[in-house]
Amino acid sequence: MAFEWGLFGLFLVCFLASTIIPFPSEATLLFFLNSENYSPISILLVASLGNCLGGGTNYFIGKFARDRFLKKKTPKAEQFVLKYGVYSALLSWLPIIGDPIMITLGIYGTKKIPTFIYMTLGKFLRYSVLVILFLYY
Repeated sequence: MAFEWGLFGLFLVCFLASTIIPFPSEATLLFFLNSENYSPISILLVASLGNCLGGGTNYFIGKFARDRFLKKKTPKAEQFVLKYGVYSALLSWLPIIGDPIMITLGIYGTKKIPTFIYMTLGKFLRYSVLVILFLYY
């Protein structure tokens, strides 16, 4: 289905994969690369943009649901944010824990610009590695 929608389909899968909904964004990215219908750069940029906007959505979910989440304070999450702060956004690309990292950063209200810069860097590097490995191996 994603392929039928072109790059918008790739964007959508990568966006959804970066929210709480599990989607196979890496497999979709590799499928698009294998098709040779789009340039690797356009695939990398579209996938990264979709994934970053999904991560930003998680941040704002945390921010807007802060009061609800903070009623059930979790010392581990608070210690994590206090210890690593915005730098933990670099790990937002990781499966399973990446989404909760961004939600937690939103809950504790880390500075948006540095958080989004580190998140974007992590997600872009992850897809860059996949593209490079695909092209050269």
